[in-house]
Amino acid sequence: MSIPSSETVSAEWLTEQLHGAGFTDTNVIDFSAKQIGTGQIGKCVRYELQHSNPNTQAPKTLVGKFPSDDPLSQATGVALRNYSCEVNFYQSLAGQVDIPIPKCYYAEIVGDGPEFALLLEDLSPAQQGNQLEGCSISVAEAAVNALIGLQAPSWCLSSLKEQAWLLPPKDSPADALRTMYQETMPAFLDRFGSKLTADQARIIGQVADSPNCPLFQPLFGAEPAPFCLEHVDYRLDNLMINNSGPTPIVTALDWQSVKLGRPLNDVAYFLGAGLLPEHRRAAEEGIVRGYHQRLQQAGIDDFDWSSCWQAYRRATFSGFAVTVVASVLVQQTERGDHMFLTMAQRHSQHALDLGAAEFLA
Repeated sequence: MSIPSSETVSAEWLTEQLHGAGFTDTNVIDFSAKQIGTGQIGKCVRYELQHSNPNTQAPKTLVGKFPSDDPLSQATGVALRNYSCEVNFYQSLAGQVDIPIPKCYYAEIVGDGPEFALLLEDLSPAQQGNQLEGCSISVAEAAVNALIGLQAPSWCLSSLKEQAWLLPPKDSPADALRTMYQETMPAFLDRFGSKLTADQARIIGQVADSPNCPLFQPLFGAEPAPFCLEHVDYRLDNLMINNSGPTPIVTALDWQSVKLGRPLNDVAYFLGAGLLPEHRRAAEEGIVRGYHQRLQQAGIDDFDWSSCWQAYRRATFSGFAVTVVASVLVQQTERGDHMFLTMAQRHSQHALDLGAAEFLA
C-alpha cells in the first residue's frame, strides 16, 4: 500500500500496522480522527480505535503525523529535509538512544517528501508543553537531564559521520545557514523588531554580520570539539510532559531537524526559551552543573566543567536561526507569531545575560 495521507488512513491500514507490531489478536473495525497540536511543518492527528477484540492489549489511540496542508510549509519541510530527517531518525536511530521517545509503528517517506507518514504512540495523559507559558524549574531539569540519553550514546561516535542525512548536504555552501539568516532577517525584523528591546534587536542583527558567530561555525573544524546527536528544536512545544509522578517525565517529539551537532546547543536552546528569564537567571547554572555531573556518570569524562560552561554560553545563539529563519519560511499564524516573538525575546536576552556578544567579535 502506498503511504497514506491524513485523509486516506483506513481501518485496514491501522490494523496492518498493529499486526506488524505484534498485536495480532485484534482488528481495527472503526476509528475517529481529530487534529491535534500546533505544528508549523507537520500535521498531527489522534486516532481513537475501536477493536474487534475488546480485551486486546493493543493501543486504543495512536497519533499520525503527516505534512502540513500549507504549500509554503511543505516546501520548507522538503528544502530543510525536515520530513526525511524525522523518518530516518525513527527508522535508523530510535533504537540506539535512551532519551524518552514515542514508540513508532510506521515511518515511510518518498524521497525527501513532502509525501510521508509516521504512526506513533499516543502519550496521553502527558500534556504538550507550552512555549508561550514557559515551564517550572522541575520540568526544565527533567528536560535537560533527558538529553543525556540522546547525547551519551552518540558522543563522538565516528560511525554517525557516515550517515549523510545527519550532515549538511554536500552541495550546500558552507555558509548556507548564514545566508538564509541574512536573507530572512529583514522580514523578521519588519514583523517583530518593534516588539524587541534595542539591545535584543541589535544582537540579532550582529549575528548576521559576525564572522565568528558560533551558530555558523562548522562542526568539524580545525580544532577538535565534542559532537553528538542534536535535536535542534528541543523546546516545550516539542515535549510531552507527564506530571503524574514525583518528578516530571518528558518525552521528546518532532525529530525533523536532528543532526550531528554540539552537545550544549540543545541545553541552551531549551533553557533559553523554556524558562521565563527571571527563573532562568536563578536556576540555569545549577541545572547545567547537574547535567554535567550526569554526563560524567554516563562515562563522558573528558569534558570538564569549565569547557561545559563555556560551550553553554556559546550555545545561547543556537535558537537564533530557528527563530529568525523559520518564522519567515513557514505559514504565518497568530500563535506562530506569538511563539516566534517570545523565542526571539528570550533567546536574545539569554545571550545578552551571559555576555555572549564577546563571541561575535
